[in-house]
Amino acid sequence: MLQVLGTIWALLFGVVLIMLGNGMQSTLMGVRGGIEGFSTFELSVVTSAYFAGFLVGSRTASVMIRKVGHVRVFAALGSFMSAGLIAFPLIAEPWAWTLLRVMLGFCLSGVYVSAESWLNNAATNRTRGTVLSAYMVAQTLGLVAAQGLVNVTDAAGFAPFALASILVSLSFAPILLSAQPIPVAERIKPLTLRQLYDQSPLGTVGILLLGGVFAAQLGMASVYGSTLGLSVARVTTFVAAIFTGSLLFQVPVGWLSDMIDRRKLILGVAAIGAVACATPWMLGPAYPILLASGFVMGGMASPLYSLLVAYTNDYLDVDDMPAASGGLIFIYGLGAIVGPLATGQLMEIAGPEGFWAFLGLLFAAIAVYCAWRMTRREAPSVEESGSYVNLSPTASQVAVGAAQEWGYEQAAEDTADDDPDAEPK
Repeated sequence: MLQVLGTIWALLFGVVLIMLGNGMQSTLMGVRGGIEGFSTFELSVVTSAYFAGFLVGSRTASVMIRKVGHVRVFAALGSFMSAGLIAFPLIAEPWAWTLLRVMLGFCLSGVYVSAESWLNNAATNRTRGTVLSAYMVAQTLGLVAAQGLVNVTDAAGFAPFALASILVSLSFAPILLSAQPIPVAERIKPLTLRQLYDQSPLGTVGILLLGGVFAAQLGMASVYGSTLGLSVARVTTFVAAIFTGSLLFQVPVGWLSDMIDRRKLILGVAAIGAVACATPWMLGPAYPILLASGFVMGGMASPLYSLLVAYTNDYLDVDDMPAASGGLIFIYGLGAIVGPLATGQLMEIAGPEGFWAFLGLLFAAIAVYCAWRMTRREAPSVEESGSYVNLSPTASQVAVGAAQEWGYEQAAEDTADDDPDAEPK
């Protein structure tokens, strides 16, 4: 493993720097927006704008890469992203922040595609699982560490946005200097949403709902904390608890995923997430309860995304996986756009606790739909299932597709080891 990481450490370091900048601006939206007097609904629009831009970027990044190459796309979008971060405190108006967030989401999706393409190209079939897991850890560590950096400077000033911009600018050097030329991105015709749903209804609906969960976590958690009147230090600690849970729960959930019926695990994880969201709503927003609930809620959301991708993979032919990855990202993006808007609207109506109510409803909906789907068809056996790989919901089509192909390859290798005459799924 150390040998593998030694070949990609510079790329991973660059990813950490990008996530430090992105994590800072995501939290600053809620904290600084509250200082500027933005309403909860206005901040929910600003949050959703990022995911709208990300969705558009995920559909067009490969087109840009085919025209001018990975290096130019990465450098250009990274520069726009760095400039956008500095612009936030210059025009403290909801409409301006909405436009800037659309631009940031668009740019970051292209940056992810470029960085993940380089990482995937640096991996072999043997090391791809390790590389993808390391990439997920780098992303999450960047998001967690970003919460500490928000406290370094005054959130009401210019400095935190300048620091986020500097971090993103510094990320260019290790990534561009270590990246190797890779083939031009292939043109892939995506599966229609109907075809993807027919292959895996649970995976499709689950990822749609989970998009709303993760977007609300990433963008509205700081808005919720600010609405409660928490200090900046407490808001950032709360957000950090969410992403720390998402990192620590990946290993035990992944271990169980390769041992039991994935639908049972999806049901259990979603149910635990719903209970975690119901706890502060029922017991009140005491700060220790918020931290514990956020930790468990975050710890269920990211592994649930990896579970749903792995479960969808169990019903796909290997030739359909690249197309399906684009469909999954698109569906996730739709949920991510709606999630913050719905959360903000509910918080306007029901108060701050609408944050927990909305997330709890989404987790519960995934659990209920999973339970219903378990009555509709048999699950593939554990032996026929592809391998689980850690994935962050912020990953692009490149990482999702690589994870799908790696899971298939691992299942084929396991089948060959158990029965040399057997055909892989």
